[in-house]
Amino acid sequence: MSSIKPRSTAAPDSAMVRELKEWHRASLRRIAVGFGGVAGVVVYGVVGYMTLGWSMFDALFMVVITISGVGFGEVRPMGTSAERVHTMIIIGSGLVAVAYTVAGFVQYLTEGEIRNYLGLTRMKRQLDELNGHTIIVGFGRIGALVAEDLSRAGTPFLIIDRSPDRLPEVERRGYLYLKGNAIEEATLIEAGIQRARSLVTVMPDDAANVFLTLTARQMAPGIEIIARAEQPATLKTLLHAGADDVVMPAAIGASRIVSLLTNKSSVQFAEMVTRPSNLGIEMQEFPVKERSSLDGLTLRNADIGRRTGVMVIAVKRVDGRVEFPPSGDEPFAAGDAVVLLGRRQSLETFRESFMV
Repeated sequence: MSSIKPRSTAAPDSAMVRELKEWHRASLRRIAVGFGGVAGVVVYGVVGYMTLGWSMFDALFMVVITISGVGFGEVRPMGTSAERVHTMIIIGSGLVAVAYTVAGFVQYLTEGEIRNYLGLTRMKRQLDELNGHTIIVGFGRIGALVAEDLSRAGTPFLIIDRSPDRLPEVERRGYLYLKGNAIEEATLIEAGIQRARSLVTVMPDDAANVFLTLTARQMAPGIEIIARAEQPATLKTLLHAGADDVVMPAAIGASRIVSLLTNKSSVQFAEMVTRPSNLGIEMQEFPVKERSSLDGLTLRNADIGRRTGVMVIAVKRVDGRVEFPPSGDEPFAAGDAVVLLGRRQSLETFRESFMV
């Protein structure tokens, strides 16, 4: 059984996080103002009684029992109208100050439950609105890096993890998440797997990744599944289970080390175009859909570079062929894909010009 948890503080803060922080600060301000009011009433009462000829201790004792409502009795007879009026003012202002302070404490103590309720309500609404999102299963080292990059890219995603030790960090970053076992179908349904675009399972347990891949593929046949494998023998098993791609972190790390030793410039260029950077240069793949502007055109006739400012790196044909570099004479067909390199604005121009 999974449970929905609200967002918490992150940088930059979401609107909900800022609202909850402001609520917390308002509670503390209310308590501080209440204590200040009580202190002001005490000072006013003591000074007033001393002005009327009382000793400091008698005045302080009278103010305390009056504000607290204990009412042991008058310290000394109220012989004058000034003493009576002064006492009535203390009673009225003291009740207001104490009530205000108590209300602040109640708000502060119940704030956690209220925040959980508000977070639960908003989280349910956010889950219902999710569509075309990525489900990340496992918030370990790899899962945290995947979530960070997706967040930076503005891609909607949801994290599923059942470890109570990891959830505070998820909350701190403000990520949308479910606490539960992703292998259970109920959790995947709650995460909106039928509406999700992709699922990334990066749990450190190969067996769990295989079982989750099988379950997810049966529940959502069209979803893209990327799975993590620790052992080489698991790679084929995950592919047979329905994973579209399998990533072996150890193998990738070793390959990168060798590449840095043998061809560092190529590695740096590849990172520049495949990861978000200040230059804004990205490499993206666009599928050619039926009746889109590219369907039936050749690369030469489309004149993509001049019209959009992007560079065509390769063309992936529907039959599995990859044209690198592309010839430019074969018409595009539905199911093909074009790989482009360019700035974000130019890539968006291409999307608007040819993907509709």
